[in-house]
Amino acid sequence: MTAVHSVIFDLGGVVLEWNPDAILENYYTDPGARSRMKAALFQHPDWVQMDRGTLSESEVIERLAQRTGIANGELAGLMEAIRKSLQPKADTLALLKDLAGRQVPLYCLSNMPASTFAYLRDRYDFWSAFRGIVISGQIKLMKPEREIFDYLLRRYGLSAAETVFVDDHAPNIEAARALGLQTVLFRDARQCRAELEILLDQKSATVARIQSSK
Repeated sequence: MTAVHSVIFDLGGVVLEWNPDAILENYYTDPGARSRMKAALFQHPDWVQMDRGTLSESEVIERLAQRTGIANGELAGLMEAIRKSLQPKADTLALLKDLAGRQVPLYCLSNMPASTFAYLRDRYDFWSAFRGIVISGQIKLMKPEREIFDYLLRRYGLSAAETVFVDDHAPNIEAARALGLQTVLFRDARQCRAELEILLDQKSATVARIQSSK
């Protein structure tokens, strides 16, 4: 296995909390209302188009209001609750800080509307850990499409074989692996750290072999 030099992290579910069911439970007391909204919003193609950057949040709210008959103000409040739910995961932040402190090049690749990322960028201060950030809503490409991985690798001059991609969504992991990236399917920060250490240790071993051969 090729030694890893760089690590790409997903955001939602990895660096940030992401739990649509919990968001809806906090917003609607009626289980039926939660189920209907999950289908009408999170499982609707409009959600994907918002992540891609081809629909704005206001357009999604308007279309959702038309589908559901729910007032725009209530839906805007839900969108705000969604943004506020994206809280940093403390264990993952500790992992990022540790890796950055060891001079491991870190990057970020996320399916997210540009407006949501702007909100998070202003709210939190951990972004300096990343040497590069690619957000789907800014470039209108999305995981698991090949093009967004190619874009990140090309933009930052990374070798797929020497880069590991961390994500909590299996289809994204499968797409990255098909392109030659090494991968870690994120379950929690402890498991992720353990798997990354194995890959990064191979880098150290490679450097040691090169130095000993001189």
